[in-house]
Amino acid sequence: MIVSCHGIELSDAFMSVSKAISNKITNPILEGIKIVAEDDTLTLSATDTELSIEKKIKANIKEEGEAVVPGKFITEFIKKLTNEMIELELNDKNQMIIKYDDSQSTIQCYNVLEYPSFKKLESANYFGIAKKDLKTLIAKTIFSVAVDDSRPILKGVLFDIDKNTINAIALDGYRLAKVKKNITSSLTTSIVIPAKSLNEISRLLDDSEDVINVYVDKSTIMVDFGDTKLTSRLLEGDFVNYKQIIAANYETVCVINKGQFEDALERASLLSKVGQGNCVKFDVKEKNLCITSNSELGHVKENVPVNTTGKELLIAFNARYFIENLRANSDEFVKICFNSPANPCVIVPVEGDEFLYLILPVRMIG
Repeated sequence: MIVSCHGIELSDAFMSVSKAISNKITNPILEGIKIVAEDDTLTLSATDTELSIEKKIKANIKEEGEAVVPGKFITEFIKKLTNEMIELELNDKNQMIIKYDDSQSTIQCYNVLEYPSFKKLESANYFGIAKKDLKTLIAKTIFSVAVDDSRPILKGVLFDIDKNTINAIALDGYRLAKVKKNITSSLTTSIVIPAKSLNEISRLLDDSEDVINVYVDKSTIMVDFGDTKLTSRLLEGDFVNYKQIIAANYETVCVINKGQFEDALERASLLSKVGQGNCVKFDVKEKNLCITSNSELGHVKENVPVNTTGKELLIAFNARYFIENLRANSDEFVKICFNSPANPCVIVPVEGDEFLYLILPVRMIG
């Protein structure tokens, strides 16, 4: 293999695929990044067997070939050569010679035959979605994914696909996030994508209306960005029947300015963090929502104007769950719906059904 290309493009490619290298290496070959030089294209790929990323860049291919280089080392090394033209040459000792300016370095490569294959899904079923919509689906749900291992299926986000509509759902036992978007599809299926994979997908997305295809089979998805492809294994198991958790009707509904509500909650939570459980109380009246928090340090009382229909209510929550939900949304006003101090509440838009956040209350003491 002999290939030359711009350092900035090569560095960007190494940085992109290196995200798929696991920090917990059980198989040394998975520390590598595979390089394939063919025609006028240099293809880089990395995998931890759960997540795989492939990126193609244009290059001057003098001699075709393939190699597996130490991933973290070469990523950091090439990052310091972004202003250089770089030549990569694989010698007969399976060493990669890196030539730049009037200098060169040599690194030992892995056995390319031991590297796992990169699964292709171009012929599988797929749906099309705008980049900004997929980014929104991830950003508005992923903070509700479970972080412990007691129920592994909850460490991912459910994508519930019904032809031209997709609902993304995440829950951790204390709160639930559901976001709805339109897609182009003829599929009716449900898949659970690991949170780690979704974080990497999100990094590759922008806020454009450009449509990308997401390919799906029983165990894998592949997101096609054109010159970059990300493949992820899906989580196996039965997800929670989230539809049974969400009540059909609510006895108390209040409309509130999201910004005012968020600011008041953040101030109250500063004090509640000093105590136990990050707990704040909501006293819901017809025209006012009173938020209180107490600790050994003191007492905070915040009043936020609301427009409430239904019964008055006193209820307590973990402030962090509310704040994370509110930060994920840009709506000026939201609706908060309650039934009783022992039942979960939901945050929904004033109009439409694009999102729904469900939060369990905490038992009030005293």
